[in-house]
Amino acid sequence: MKKRALLFLLTLCITVLTACGGKGANTPDASNAEKPTGETTKITVAIPDPQNSYIAAAAEEFKKRAEEYSNGSLSISIAPNGSLYGGDTAAGIKQLSAGSLDMLILATSVYSNFEPGFNVISVPYMFDDQKQLLSFLNSNIADGLFSRLENMNIKSVGRWTRSFRQITNSKRPITCAKDLEGLVLRVPNNSLYVEFFSSLGTVTTPMNFSEVYNALQLQTLDGQENPVDVPLSNNFYEVQKYISFTNHMADAWVVGINLDFYNKLTKEQQDAIAKAGDEVQQWNVDMMAERDGNALKQLEEKGMKSNVLTSEAAQELVDASKKLFPKFKELIKDDKLFEETIQFTGRNE
Repeated sequence: MKKRALLFLLTLCITVLTACGGKGANTPDASNAEKPTGETTKITVAIPDPQNSYIAAAAEEFKKRAEEYSNGSLSISIAPNGSLYGGDTAAGIKQLSAGSLDMLILATSVYSNFEPGFNVISVPYMFDDQKQLLSFLNSNIADGLFSRLENMNIKSVGRWTRSFRQITNSKRPITCAKDLEGLVLRVPNNSLYVEFFSSLGTVTTPMNFSEVYNALQLQTLDGQENPVDVPLSNNFYEVQKYISFTNHMADAWVVGINLDFYNKLTKEQQDAIAKAGDEVQQWNVDMMAERDGNALKQLEEKGMKSNVLTSEAAQELVDASKKLFPKFKELIKDDKLFEETIQFTGRNE
């Protein structure tokens, strides 16, 4: 009787454990189970400029396409004005690297403080035009350069061009190199900009972008340099009189995502993000071409005066840049990359 009672109790315990979901040898661990159908992953994309900026428009297009291609499994929001990193772009990159930001879209010129190779994109007068810049961003040279971000725990899921940079100021139109002498000009915190403009007699003042408007308003700065949409979207026309189309530097956007975060996404979500990032590259080029002219028109309507450099004046600045190539090569800290790039663009001639 005792043996039968013991056997009965043992059978009862096994039955209860099974009914309560106890794991047996072949029961899968719930932590490794796939996400339930219909569950969405939320992603916040931080951008440095206001909601009416070019990059905000491109980010919204990226959001729309990535959500669509993920079959609704991604829910993306855009955080403008550098609000998630206090307007400090270096802090933003560090936060992205650490994972406290999901995604961040910032200029390659800012990333050069962490990876000097990105300086090669913004060497003054390195690129002839948008077409050549776009071709470079899609080249094997750029593949190697952008892959270096993974050493910072960041993956690039998009390489988008920016409009070339122009100079605005409150003193005078820039018609030749001599007009830059003595001008107090805000530049990004990047040695490449400082070297180039200082060589032309400009008083360069590196400064976080979030501080620029107040400095222009207080006239501690005479001017700044950025693509044409920036003075419009940031109301610089209120404190600047002239915009000169110097086309002095190219720049690009890194569409970055924290690598650990990216690796936790499903394959479908990763593919959706990559496809959207690739497609928005050309969409962004077309959008900029359409809106640059409209931006200039609005700036002029708001009182700014514009001018374009003559070919002779532009060549003077090209020659000034080429004289600094040995210094720029030092800043890039990668002789092979520099030589490959000037060969690609024809600046080695």
